Amino acid sequence: MYNRDEAKGKADEVAGRVKQAAGDVTNNPDLRAEGEAQEAGGNIQKGFGTARRKVGNAVKTVGNAIKKL
Repeated sequence: MYNRDEAKGKADEVAGRVKQAAGDVTNNPDLRAEGEAQEAGGNIQKGFGTARRKVGNAVKTVGNAIKKL
């Protein structure tokens, strides 16, 4: 299940791709560059969210294992 960072990152990736396409269609290199930056930022945020979720799951697993002792 996605957390907020993963969802926001994915949304920014998609918005960045849309801006890149709009920049290509309108021949606007500034808009394309803005889209590339937004997509990259979204990718980083999504990666952070994924890492955060995996660490949280690992902590939960260890906690459950300790409870069984």
